Amino acid sequence: MIIAEKIAELTGHANPIFTLELSQLPGILFSGGNDKGLVEWSLERNEFMKVLMPVSASIYAIHGPANYPILLAGLRNGLILIFDFIEQKIVKTLKQHQSAVFDIKSIPNKKEFLAASEDGTISVWSLDTFEILYSVKVSDDTIRSISISPDQTRVAFGCRDNSVKIYDLIDYSLINTLIGHTMPVFSVEYSPDGKYLVSGARDAQIKIWDALSFELINSIPAHLFAINHISFHPSKPWFATASMDKSIKIWSADDFKLHKTINREKGYDAHKLSVNKLVWDGDHLISTGDDRRIITWKIKFD
Repeated sequence: MIIAEKIAELTGHANPIFTLELSQLPGILFSGGNDKGLVEWSLERNEFMKVLMPVSASIYAIHGPANYPILLAGLRNGLILIFDFIEQKIVKTLKQHQSAVFDIKSIPNKKEFLAASEDGTISVWSLDTFEILYSVKVSDDTIRSISISPDQTRVAFGCRDNSVKIYDLIDYSLINTLIGHTMPVFSVEYSPDGKYLVSGARDAQIKIWDALSFELINSIPAHLFAINHISFHPSKPWFATASMDKSIKIWSADDFKLHKTINREKGYDAHKLSVNKLVWDGDHLISTGDDRRIITWKIKFD
């Protein structure tokens, strides 16, 4: 049995929120969306701290690479902004992509980061010099999501052409293309143990893939509308999904059974519009969406 309790709500954004990222420092959260700034929040005091940096377009992706004092922001206009916490300012603007950057992830053992774009390419950058290392054409259409395998040998991309593409992180060669979804794939996530790859799409389906054999293990009609994000608990066998149907669902990561639905129909003071992003902060699940709210849920696992 899972118990979900709403313990905090953060408001202040004037428009839909698309993305969240925990700081490397405890108790701090970053958010971005269809606003003119990237916002910093205190999770300890549950309050607005400041607009960390101004932006020229909507923010679709935020990423803080481990052990680097920087924050990366991917914008709708294709720019990637690099904010330096030591200098407290934007120190670099990367202009590789001509259209939206939807996701950014880093590869710690290679000191690189990847950006996925609406233009169908991923750009690979040095974390030390911010120089571009590679540009890889992955799809003829948008790439919406990136997931790095726990052993940092492979990367999965969720694509608008309904596929999941797996690439080798040594030479960025294509390993496999996973076909199963009937609509664009919005989210892909490797399980923390590296056994599974979970994908979610506009077709409202969750698909569970064997991460090594690429066999389709399970296909679940998980939501009523598009699945916007999948997020695994960092240390427990659970994952959560966020949907355009205004709900959050929590699933077991071993048998893939549904254990909790968080929405207004179930009596929760939950999101009124599409839920776009989830972040686990220990046993706290933080959600955000089109209703401009950030909600912290305390999740008790029995």
